[in-house]
Amino acid sequence: MTVQLSSPDSLMPAPYQHVAVATGTRHVHVAGQIARDSDGAPMAPGDLAGQVVHALRNTYLGLQSVGAGFEDVVRLTFYVTAWSPEKIEAFMSGVHSVSAEVGLPTPMPPASLIGVDYLFEPDVLVEVEATAVLD
Repeated sequence: MTVQLSSPDSLMPAPYQHVAVATGTRHVHVAGQIARDSDGAPMAPGDLAGQVVHALRNTYLGLQSVGAGFEDVVRLTFYVTAWSPEKIEAFMSGVHSVSAEVGLPTPMPPASLIGVDYLFEPDVLVEVEATAVLD
């Protein structure tokens, strides 16, 4: 197995693994993916959960294009505009509703959620970056 995920008992519970160990020669970096279709049209305007779904689908498509999947991911970074703790329910709803479809494990690989003021364009609520390792 290229990627091993774990969470030491000494760290707080989270919807992601705290540690990833990977061996492999091909490192895959998927640029920030947002809720846009292949023509660049916005998807799920104003809907954080919906945008999380589409951004994760696009991340998956990027991974698939090089023979990878979420099982190869060692790091996810989520950027969310105007973040507040009240948004966690909508955010996680989006994650859970698409995880089986794209093969995103539960718990997720190591992840960070970073609140930002502004992303690509005003309607973009979330952006996802992924790092994977392949043999």
